[in-house]
Amino acid sequence: MKSPSILAIGGAHVDRRGQVSGVYVPGASNPGTMREDVGGGVFNALRDAIRRGAKASLMSVRGGDAAGEMVARAIAEEGISDLSAVFLDRTTPSYTAILDRDGDVITGFADMMLYELAFPKQMRRSKLREAVAGVDAIMCDANLPAEALRSLVGAAEGKPVFVIAVSPAKVVRLNGLLSGLACLFMNRREIRALAETDDTDIAAAIQVLRQRGLVRGVVTAGESSVIGFDGDELFSITPPPARKVVDVTGAGDALAGATTVAMLRGLPLREALREGVAAAVLAVESDKSVPDLSPKEFAAVLSLVPGAEDMHLGASIGDIS
Repeated sequence: MKSPSILAIGGAHVDRRGQVSGVYVPGASNPGTMREDVGGGVFNALRDAIRRGAKASLMSVRGGDAAGEMVARAIAEEGISDLSAVFLDRTTPSYTAILDRDGDVITGFADMMLYELAFPKQMRRSKLREAVAGVDAIMCDANLPAEALRSLVGAAEGKPVFVIAVSPAKVVRLNGLLSGLACLFMNRREIRALAETDDTDIAAAIQVLRQRGLVRGVVTAGESSVIGFDGDELFSITPPPARKVVDVTGAGDALAGATTVAMLRGLPLREALREGVAAAVLAVESDKSVPDLSPKEFAAVLSLVPGAEDMHLGASIGDIS
């Protein structure tokens, strides 16, 4: 079977994760550990996609500093074709997450001004259309500002566009573009922000997005059921429990990358999402931004993921914290 080729556009930056070693005390000095590697929503998802057999190229932006060199090395080590722009006088974007001792996020801090400044110009260059012409699909994240997202969807030329929401603050940039997306990956806070609702009924929020033109999407909620919708289908998949929760960072990206590759290989979303759930479980069990998705390990976890269960509009899907 031909390996699908993906052009990823969006975040590839320094990812710092500090984890508290004891009980977290707000407003106080908390002992813990800090580690640093290269992450970013679309870059993480692209690396997961590679581990599931995809060929990849990446278009991002970075500064001419030591952090930018770190990002460049990480891209090269993955064998990804690097189409990124380097701004020598700018600082490479970064994301810092503080985790509690169980691996859940306490807070996150994003320093990503370069994305806001540079991506709109990058999306207007002929290099983008050349890159789009040579791939099967596009994957991006909402680190791109609204203007850049509009340009990208317009330049897709019929190629499917898979999008990672990134955050409640940034997902709203997709307003007006939903009909041009092949699939949108969100968590429950993000879909609430996009649908402009405080309703705890996620099925109702999905209906709002369908009315705005979104044909297909995925809604995650940590260890709770993952919800998918595809046309008139609405379904859920309950993830198997992780053997050990190490770090939840990157689980949603792993789900997006693995699901995207499975769909590009011809699986319908309800089947492709099982593969995404398996990748997310492995991500939660790993201390790395991108988990080991070796065939043996992946197959073992996939065998534990149940089939999708049909849902109906109006069904309550639980409270959202």
